[in-house]
Amino acid sequence: MSSLRNAALFLALGLCWGGSFPAIEVGLTELRPLLLGAYRFDLGALVALGYVFATADDPLPRTRADRGAVVVAAVLFVVANIAFLAYGQQYTTGGVASIVYSLNPILTTFFTVWLLGEGSLDLRGYVGVALGVVGVGIVAQPSPSALGGETTVGVALVFVAAVAVSLGSVLTRRLNPESDALPRTAWGMALGAVMLHGLSLAAGEPQPLPTALSPVVLASLAFLGVFASAIAYAIYFGLLDLLGPFEINLVSYVVPVVATVAGAAVLSEPVTPLTVVGFCVVVAGFALLKREAIRRELRSRRDSYAG
Repeated sequence: MSSLRNAALFLALGLCWGGSFPAIEVGLTELRPLLLGAYRFDLGALVALGYVFATADDPLPRTRADRGAVVVAAVLFVVANIAFLAYGQQYTTGGVASIVYSLNPILTTFFTVWLLGEGSLDLRGYVGVALGVVGVGIVAQPSPSALGGETTVGVALVFVAAVAVSLGSVLTRRLNPESDALPRTAWGMALGAVMLHGLSLAAGEPQPLPTALSPVVLASLAFLGVFASAIAYAIYFGLLDLLGPFEINLVSYVVPVVATVAGAAVLSEPVTPLTVVGFCVVVAGFALLKREAIRRELRSRRDSYAG
C-alpha cells in the first residue's frame, strides 16, 4: 500500500507541475507575468502557511540560516524563477518550456560540484551536461531563420528560470538551515509574492483585481496557487524524505509529458519532431550524468526483489 501511495503521489506531483505550464499560458491572456506570479503566490502562501501553522511545532524561521534560506527561496525560487518562466512562455509553448525546465537535475548536479565541491564530474559527466544543453538547443529550433526568433527568446528566458531554481537549491543546501523545508518554502512564497507585487507596480503593469478576471483565468490561478504551488511543494518535500533525491528528481521527466499533452489537448499547441528529439537528448544527458546513481538504484531494486 505504501508503494502504491508513493506512486500515486509521484503521479500527482507530475500532474500538478506539468499542468502549471498550460495554466500559466491561460493566465497570461489577462495578466502580465509579474502580477500573475504575485497572485499565484499570494494564494499559494496563504494555503501553505495555513497548513504550516496547523501542523508544525515551530512555524517560524528562527536562525540566521533559516532566514537566509527564506530569502533564497523568495528571490530565486519565486521571483527569478516565475518572472523568467512567465516572460518566456509569452514566446513559446508550455511543452517547450517544460522541456527546457527539465534541465533542473542536470544543472543542480553541476552547481553542486562547482559551488559545494561535492562529488566530481569526469569527461562523461561533462558530456552529459553538454547533451542537456544541446537538447534544449534542439528544442529551440536552431535554424538560421529561427535564430533570434520568438521561440529562441522564450527558450533563453525559461533557461534562466531553470538556472535560478537549480542555483537556489544548491545555495539553500550551502546555508544548511535547521528548520523543516516546507515552512521555509511557505515563508519564501509569502516574501516572494510581496516582491513580485512591488516589481509589477514598478514595471507599470496593469493591476486588475482578481474580481475583474474571467472565470477561466481565475481557475488557472486557483490551480497554480493551490495545486502547482502549495500542494505540489508539500508532496515534493514529503516524497523527498521517503524516496530520496534520485527518484524524486525523475519527476522532471514526467512534467514535460504532462505539459505537452495538456497543451496539445487544451490549447491545441503543436508538438514538433524537434521538440520530441530535444527532450530525448535531455533525458540522455541526465542518464549519462547520473549513470552511477542509476546503476546503484537498479542494483538496489534487484537485490530487494531477490531478497
